[in-house]
Amino acid sequence: MIKSVQKIQLSASRDIPFSKLVLSQSNVRRIKAGVSIEELAEDIARRTLLQSITVRPVVDDQGAETGMFEIPAGGRRYRALELLVKQKRLARNAMIPCVVRTDGIAEEDSLAENVQRAPLHPLDQFRAFLLLREKGNSEEEIAAAFFVSVAVVKQRLRLASVSPQLLDVYAEDGMTLDQLMAFTVNPDHERQEQVWNAIQRSYNKEAYQIRRLLTEDTVRASDKRALYAAEEYKAAGGPIMRDLFQCDDGGWLQDVPLLERLVAEKLARDAESLRAEGWKWVETAIDFPYGHTYGLRHLQGERQPLSEEEAAAREALRNEAEQLEAAYSEAEEIPEEADARLAEIEAALEAFEDRPVLYAPEEIARAGVFVSIDGSGRLRVERGYVRPEDEAPIEELETPQGEAETTATYAARAETPFSSSCELDDGESVRNGAAADEEDEGMRPLPDKLLTELTAYRTLALREAVGRDPAIAHLSALHAMCLRLFYRYAVDTCLEIDAKNVAFGAQAPGLSDTPLAAKVDARHLDWSQQLPAEPQDLWDVLTTFDADTRQRLFAHCVSLTVNAVHEPWSRRPRAIAHADRLASTLALDVAGTGWIPTVDNFLGRVTKARILQAVREAKGADVSRRIEALKKGDMAREAETLLTGAGWLPEPLRTPGHGPQASLEGSSHSAPEEAAAVEDGAAAETDPASDEIVAPDEDAEPAPVDDAQSIAAE
Repeated sequence: MIKSVQKIQLSASRDIPFSKLVLSQSNVRRIKAGVSIEELAEDIARRTLLQSITVRPVVDDQGAETGMFEIPAGGRRYRALELLVKQKRLARNAMIPCVVRTDGIAEEDSLAENVQRAPLHPLDQFRAFLLLREKGNSEEEIAAAFFVSVAVVKQRLRLASVSPQLLDVYAEDGMTLDQLMAFTVNPDHERQEQVWNAIQRSYNKEAYQIRRLLTEDTVRASDKRALYAAEEYKAAGGPIMRDLFQCDDGGWLQDVPLLERLVAEKLARDAESLRAEGWKWVETAIDFPYGHTYGLRHLQGERQPLSEEEAAAREALRNEAEQLEAAYSEAEEIPEEADARLAEIEAALEAFEDRPVLYAPEEIARAGVFVSIDGSGRLRVERGYVRPEDEAPIEELETPQGEAETTATYAARAETPFSSSCELDDGESVRNGAAADEEDEGMRPLPDKLLTELTAYRTLALREAVGRDPAIAHLSALHAMCLRLFYRYAVDTCLEIDAKNVAFGAQAPGLSDTPLAAKVDARHLDWSQQLPAEPQDLWDVLTTFDADTRQRLFAHCVSLTVNAVHEPWSRRPRAIAHADRLASTLALDVAGTGWIPTVDNFLGRVTKARILQAVREAKGADVSRRIEALKKGDMAREAETLLTGAGWLPEPLRTPGHGPQASLEGSSHSAPEEAAAVEDGAAAETDPASDEIVAPDEDAEPAPVDDAQSIAAE
């Protein structure tokens, strides 16, 4: 016997006046979530009600209908309609489409309506936004229609523009939303697919790794080259990739050959204007190593003098500044207008001081210029450096007429042998030929042996005299050091003091652009401008300096000879140990100079164990444990954020007994060799592939990203 299938009978639907509807206590939704009532009301006003409200008749004690209907499912829609009625945008007796339920339990209706509803897949939302734009809606119109920002619309449209092959992977849950967002950095579908296939064979599938691979052949917009030729690159139509989901510092410049060509052309143009000044050579480079000018003689030149009008204007500005400062000297706070004016005056006075330097034509013909780009992307011009091969020949020593011969002139003359004489063992010479036995009655240079004996005694006398006069000893040492550090091949001293300005064989990235390098270079330039152009005039100039000036110059000269660089090919444990003692005596605070651990300069180049140790030392074990489960790249970025402002330093930068790590160091400071051994041990316990350097700027605060799972519906 065949059983008949029972037909399903759907609940009746009808239009009910809004005034006959009331909320029900059977609605299971208690927590506010999703689109706000205000936004839902605006959506209903724009598109009318797209979903009916489920209602149940309200009955009296005898079970008879009262004509009112309660709403167990659809309370948010009712509240949105209620808001429109209060705003008088909807009539109180407006007919509302409702589904009338009489069977079952009211709470079950409310639960089923919310549970059985499937949320829209984010990809469908992305594609829907793209479809709306293709149908003529602008990004602003789409944003207004769905109550989101224009930035969110741009993000969703960018997500929809990823390779269709990768979108299919995302639709099948084969890729996370973070990974999909990373692929939006590069619009090249072929490259996106290549990177996706590549990371399938790698342990590292994180979003930052995807971004790094997609941008590895580009140049960041924050790079000095990009900043220097930014306008030229844009004018040439060079493509720029942007990341809408993270702070990207201006993005990435894709056409690297174009950028390099534009940088080279602009440097050449800038150098051409300098060649027109008459310099013998102009050397250009994007960057020169730190210390490239040391050992070259630097021309001093003279600052271009101020005209009478300029001098009067400078004096007027100084007087105005003094008057403003005097007027508000006792005030608790300077008014904004006065403060702004003081800043303007200060900038104007600095412009007066920054006058062009004038050089003699004969000096320009012998010297040259270094042209490069500084860390901020501006042109760096270093004028007036003389190479050794371009130095003028040293003039022969001459004795001024009427002056007695000195030891120096004796020695100079003695260095020139007589063509008709030969030296004997005792230093005497005899004539060749027939007149060999005759005595030369004329003045001859002293014999070398005698001259050596006399000057040996004089040297001993000088040593005794200098040893009794600390001031002259200090002046003599300062003179010898200045000759070596400020002049090329100067030998105008009798002191056997060899001061070496050690060049950096290996340099940290961007070392020449750091504030420390700027301070040292500015101080060296300031002293070089106070010293004479010729080394033979140095002693006379030094004697005019007061004791304090000499001490400061001496300190600068000594500072240039410091070499605390650890080099694997040159083990100098005692020198490094002395550097520790010197740092301890000076209470050196490297963190105070501006050094902070970043992904680029430390955290991205050491093992995970090292990163965790750094965070543990700076923030404690609890904070360290919070990041120990992260991947290497994420851990490095998170550690950078945690360590910013903490004053933490790696072992080679610490000063024994000083700083936040003093309590952690024990009795002595770990030498670089020991740190390297620890690093090797930590690396042995970590996946070697995890030590690759993380792409820059991954630590930036992400741009606001709308929750891809939410939709503009109930």
